[in-house]
Amino acid sequence: MERWIGIDYGRKRTGISASDPLGIFATSLDTVHSAKIIEYLKTYAEKETISGFIVGYPRNLDGSPSEAAADIDAFLPRLRKAFPDVPVTLEDERFTSVLAHRVMIDGGMKASERRDKTAVDKISASIILQGWLDRRNGPSAMPLDVPETQSDSLRRNKKRKI
Repeated sequence: MERWIGIDYGRKRTGISASDPLGIFATSLDTVHSAKIIEYLKTYAEKETISGFIVGYPRNLDGSPSEAAADIDAFLPRLRKAFPDVPVTLEDERFTSVLAHRVMIDGGMKASERRDKTAVDKISASIILQGWLDRRNGPSAMPLDVPETQSDSLRRNKKRKI
């Protein structure tokens, strides 16, 4: 089964997410020490086929690379060397940590759990990947002539009777 891998690379920790086999949904996988990310991905690739890597790239509000981009720039050649046949796409990761905290709050996580940076990194990787998947699968990817299901027909007819 093929999967897209989302990566929120950091100097200390790296959040990892993966798509479902159809490439529709992103799911948090793990947070690993950044020095062990290539090893982790190689182990993962033994079980699953990786379609591509979507790597979060930190930018400033004006779109220029942020200070942290230097860490990503150093990581990318290692990733490409370890997986020469797997495409790598950079994805703007502005505000992913803020969004990750919002997801944690909305999900009912306690304040003590929200301080766990490994959870933030995993969720951020999912947000990075999901944003890319959503654009890739956007409205133009939806079939225009989707056949109506029986439940759609029943629901429409029920509304007409009211």
